[in-house]
Amino acid sequence: MMKPRLNPDQPAFYRIQVQGYLGEHWSDSMAGLDISITGERDQSVTTLSGEVLDQASLMGVLNGLYGMGLTLLSVEYQPLSN
Repeated sequence: MMKPRLNPDQPAFYRIQVQGYLGEHWSDSMAGLDISITGERDQSVTTLSGEVLDQASLMGVLNGLYGMGLTLLSVEYQPLSN
């Protein structure tokens, strides 16, 4: 089954992983995404997940993570359930 076509100005669900620690209090600055951390603080991986309004918001999150010096490990798109 094919995934529905992604439209850049439509909401979508993303799962983003970065190397490093990003506290849950950053959620509001990261488009309201849920934040979870695995591993020890000095070797942790932070996962941000949730619905992003559009690709511009996604780029805002990615630029914010880059600005904090966090290394991007993955960005995964998942279709929204209807």
